[in-house]
Amino acid sequence: MKITQLTHHDLDGYGASTVAASRAAIGRLVHVARYSDVGPVVAAELKRLGGAAEPEMLLMTDLGLEPVAVSFIKDFVAMNAKRPPERRHRLVVLDHHASSLDRLSEGGLVQADADPASPWPSLKSIATGDPAVTVLIDDTRCATRLARDHADLYAAHDADPALADAMAVLVEAVDAVDLWQKDRPLFRQAQVLDEVFWDNVTGFVPLGHPWHDRFIGDLLLGMAARLGGGATPAAIERDAGSLRARIVDAALSGRPGDDPEATTRTRIASLLAVSPELFRRLPGGAKLSFGLDAGTFQRVSDVVMTSGDASLVINVGRAGTMSFRSNDGTALDAARKFRGGGHRDAAGGRLTSGAVASLEDAVAQVVPLLDPPKPDPASSPFAALRGLKL
Repeated sequence: MKITQLTHHDLDGYGASTVAASRAAIGRLVHVARYSDVGPVVAAELKRLGGAAEPEMLLMTDLGLEPVAVSFIKDFVAMNAKRPPERRHRLVVLDHHASSLDRLSEGGLVQADADPASPWPSLKSIATGDPAVTVLIDDTRCATRLARDHADLYAAHDADPALADAMAVLVEAVDAVDLWQKDRPLFRQAQVLDEVFWDNVTGFVPLGHPWHDRFIGDLLLGMAARLGGGATPAAIERDAGSLRARIVDAALSGRPGDDPEATTRTRIASLLAVSPELFRRLPGGAKLSFGLDAGTFQRVSDVVMTSGDASLVINVGRAGTMSFRSNDGTALDAARKFRGGGHRDAAGGRLTSGAVASLEDAVAQVVPLLDPPKPDPASSPFAALRGLKL
């Protein structure tokens, strides 16, 4: 069964996706940066699953069940009821936000009777009326721990024994930091995972690239292994660059054109520049990306332009900020259409909406201003007069 995971864009969300990837093949992984983005994401999933011929599984971790998510769960149950039993989808929700119970209750979804044999006294199971839908809430365990403890709900295979020790430390470390359990012995040391995570999550392999989650997962497990081996936070922080370089070496080994002597970001740029997942070709020929780190965009856009693939490259940030780079003097002209300015080949601007949720959303907002459709001559009120001879 194909699995799609929706998870939060923070250390716990990535911890949960790293655990899930160790127990099942996750076909699609969507990281949601803001709870306000959950609505459009689940709406798109509901529409997609409604038209899917084969049954799939949706795994939601660490998203916080605000009213829009509660409505989605109810709509999912209603959708499933219309499908034949053998084609019904599965939904697994693992959450640890205490407020989720309030929102579920307000939405008419109440707790099921507690299982007296459960080893988890704080676990709350929600009655949905659909055996294919499982909603578990436990505010004493982070999403990473929930993903490990309840892997039987989605797992397709056993975890790699070679990763067992590092994975155990990762779960304990994220649990201590995410729940802010300062009295736990691991808390102070574990904070280095959060710091290095934020230093690397967007600046090297961006969201949307197929290698992104593997890159961050390997980085987290590598740091957890060092932490479990007794390394100090300072030592792990200093070693983060070396660990990152080893991960890149393993991924790019033997790739034509790779230069092992170059910096990590420069080496990765050539890989990102040809990624169809990161760019959309606009009607005028420019290429547009979404949410790239500024340093990464600079290097990637240079590779794109040097290769001749596009002469204008644009990046749109989540807050609606825009970066334009060109090699033919068109960056500034493009930026002016978005209240921007700068150099002829390097400029900036801003979308009027102030927020962008995805690459598709960015394309939808940019194209009407950058490449507006040409007016149809036939629609002119004077079109009928053009053929008249005076």
